[in-house]
Amino acid sequence: MLYTIRIVAGAVAAHIPASVWFLAFSIFFFFSLAAVKRQAELIDGISSGRVKASGRGYQTSDLPLVANMAIAAGYVSVLVMALYVNSPAVLVLYHKPSALWGICLVLLYWISRMVMVTHRGQMHDDPVVFAAKDRVSLLCVALIFGFAAAGVIL
Repeated sequence: MLYTIRIVAGAVAAHIPASVWFLAFSIFFFFSLAAVKRQAELIDGISSGRVKASGRGYQTSDLPLVANMAIAAGYVSVLVMALYVNSPAVLVLYHKPSALWGICLVLLYWISRMVMVTHRGQMHDDPVVFAAKDRVSLLCVALIFGFAAAGVIL
């Protein structure tokens, strides 16, 4: 939610209207990343023998719920993207909006992978920091930019 507030603040400061589609996507996408981060903390707590996450209201027994929140919120963000791609507004903005469906596929894969990597105990950073170092995540970002460019250029 904090990142979405930052997006709104930036849009207001720059006098740029914030798209409802983008805000809806960002709410669910960033909630998913926050849940992945909590999931990683809980997995670390389990491996350390702690019952509660330090400084948090979560307990290690909350792990399945938190993991489900991560995947559900991430998938809802992709659903918002899919609804946007299929909306009339997209036809005005993009020459080849069908290319944007590739973004949905990449996001589905990436979100699923992030939750899986975290489940395996391999997420030792904030998910954004992890993604910035992870080759597969960087490839996903490149593919997303490629599909977006194809939607604009082709």
